[in-house]
Amino acid sequence: MQESVLDKLIEDLGPRLKKVFKKSKRRVYLDVEPDGLLDVARYILKMDGVRYAIATGIDTPAGFEVLHHFDFDKHNMIVSVRVLADRDNPILPSVATITKAAEWIEREMHDMLGINFEDHPDMRRLLLPEDWPDDVFPLRCGRPWEGKVPKKI
Repeated sequence: MQESVLDKLIEDLGPRLKKVFKKSKRRVYLDVEPDGLLDVARYILKMDGVRYAIATGIDTPAGFEVLHHFDFDKHNMIVSVRVLADRDNPILPSVATITKAAEWIEREMHDMLGINFEDHPDMRRLLLPEDWPDDVFPLRCGRPWEGKVPKKI
C-alpha cells in the first residue's frame, strides 16, 4: 500500500519534485523548490488520512534546510517535503497559510535560524525574549554573534 501511495505522489507531483529519496520503508523525502512548496503541501494535505506533523530546520553548508513532515497514518509512513532557503536571503513560503499546524514551528525557526516565512499570519517572537538582538540566531552555525546576547540570559 505504501508503494501505491508513493507512486501516486510521484505521478501527480512529478514536475514539482526535484528529487525523491526513499530512506526506508516508512520514510520518504521529496525535494522541492521554494516556489513549489505550497502546491505540494496542499496536494498532500488533501490526501485521505494525512496530517501535518511538524517541521524541522537546520543550518547546512548549502543553506537553511526546512523539512515539513506529513504523517500518512493509514499507511504507517512519513513523507518529508524538503526545501532549501538561501543563506543570504532566507525566505520561504509559509505553510501556515494552508495549515494552522505550521504556525508555531515556523515562528520557532524564524527565532532560532532567522528564516523568514512569507505571508505568515503572525511572525512575532516565540522563544526568544523581546530584547534579543534582531540579527542574532542561536541555531546558526559559526556563532559570529558571541558576546552580543543580552547579559540577563
